[in-house]
Amino acid sequence: MAFGWIEEQAEARRRAGLVRTLRPRPADSPLLDLASNDYLGLAHHPEVTEGAAGAARVWGGGSTGSRLVTGTTELHTELERELAAFCGFEAALVFSSGYAANLAAVTALGPHGSLIVSDAGNHASLIDGCRLARGERQVVGHADPEAVRKALAGHQGPAIVVSDTVFSVDGDRAPLAELAEACREHGAGLVVDDAHGLGVLGDGGRGAPQAAGLAGAADVVVTATLSKSLGSQGGVVLGPARVIDHLVNAARTFIFDTGLAPAAAGAALAALRLLVREPQRAARAREVAAELHARLTAAGLEAVRPDAAVVSVRAPSPEQAVRWAADCRTAGLAVGCFRPPSVPDGISRLRLTARADLSGAEIERAVRVIGETRP
Repeated sequence: MAFGWIEEQAEARRRAGLVRTLRPRPADSPLLDLASNDYLGLAHHPEVTEGAAGAARVWGGGSTGSRLVTGTTELHTELERELAAFCGFEAALVFSSGYAANLAAVTALGPHGSLIVSDAGNHASLIDGCRLARGERQVVGHADPEAVRKALAGHQGPAIVVSDTVFSVDGDRAPLAELAEACREHGAGLVVDDAHGLGVLGDGGRGAPQAAGLAGAADVVVTATLSKSLGSQGGVVLGPARVIDHLVNAARTFIFDTGLAPAAAGAALAALRLLVREPQRAARAREVAAELHARLTAAGLEAVRPDAAVVSVRAPSPEQAVRWAADCRTAGLAVGCFRPPSVPDGISRLRLTARADLSGAEIERAVRVIGETRP
């Protein structure tokens, strides 16, 4: 029977307790949200939603084609200019998703004959980019500049080092300055995904590369998503103009994908301008994360100290992690649940996202629910 193997895999997932299910949420969910990536609380901000609506009224419901045909509007180029200026890079290129942006950057900058050195803790989109690229791949230990040096030392020819800036599972930060130094010793480029740093780290939320003194560097390329701190959807690659020009001509997820919908571009642009006016939102997100961590550890829970806005709480087992998250939901709190095979270290955990708009009472409520429902 065609696709008969699917049921075998489904049964294996059921036995392992790893079945994923969709859970549609209503527009007026009563849950306290510590599961989304809306770090700055902008997804429902009136200026952001009006930015989306206004763009749709002017430009229509969709971009109508790939960026090289009809999918590039004046709105897209305006967003790219302002993103590049905000983050401190020469140029920017917007994609339909952060996933597409990562695939583009890694595949276009890792051609045949090159070496791609990838951190073991990288996001799936970076991993898939490495798999699709034609260069040789080498995975090194997590956040280990010395391992990067050793990998680069054994290669002759073009090379890039690929890493998240803030890792999505535990929220720890990559040693960007040290990685850049290792790259420069061997003439390699550094490609980093700032999905969880943009809007949270750096001066007024300008990102982890800016905080590390790497903004605008000729040998650094940054990817990011518009769907987290900017409360919209889409992705972006930032870097030297010659790199961006190369992506326009060589990145398949740019050339063959329909352009970002105008509504998403309008929302992201409105959110970016709001962040420029209200830079304190970035510091507030970090403050909330630090307070969550302090309160959770004071309650006797094993929480990882956050470097940005992700707070990870260890669970005893995959099954208990799933039950813990479900019990939190029943008590009115939405939290993330990470477990194998999604976590490379095999440790299950609840994943909390700190939001700049959380009140003190909401933080206290979240900690109380997590503590009362612990396995």
